[in-house]
Amino acid sequence: MWYIVSPHIGHRVCSIPRKSESWIPDTIEVMPPTHPAPGYYYHYKHDPEGPINNYAYEVMGVGHHTEDDAREIDKYVVVYRPLYEAFVYTNGKMFDIRPLTMFMETIEKGGVTKNRFSKITDESVLNELATIATKMYGV
Repeated sequence: MWYIVSPHIGHRVCSIPRKSESWIPDTIEVMPPTHPAPGYYYHYKHDPEGPINNYAYEVMGVGHHTEDDAREIDKYVVVYRPLYEAFVYTNGKMFDIRPLTMFMETIEKGGVTKNRFSKITDESVLNELATIATKMYGV
């Protein structure tokens, strides 16, 4: 059976009977149901008293490892970029990647449990971060 996956909603939207050609895989992986939507996020280290872009990131999407024998934790990675002058920015405007499970997990810091990354929803902050992203990356 083939499954058609919507990248926007992250789950199977219809199925198609599998053909008999030998090149068609027996299984098709589906995007995990829990994954971050593209947009702006703060890492738990973000200091609300600091610059608006400290530990701020733009999530571009989720990538899939191309090798069949990849470790389970490495199969899906979140692709994102910093909105401050982090190592990957100053060394060629590269992307950060992190295993999806790690990106989505909660951590304990100082006896408080919090999300490793939190989606930013404040419109004024989103507008400022979009301006910063454009200045840094040109898009």
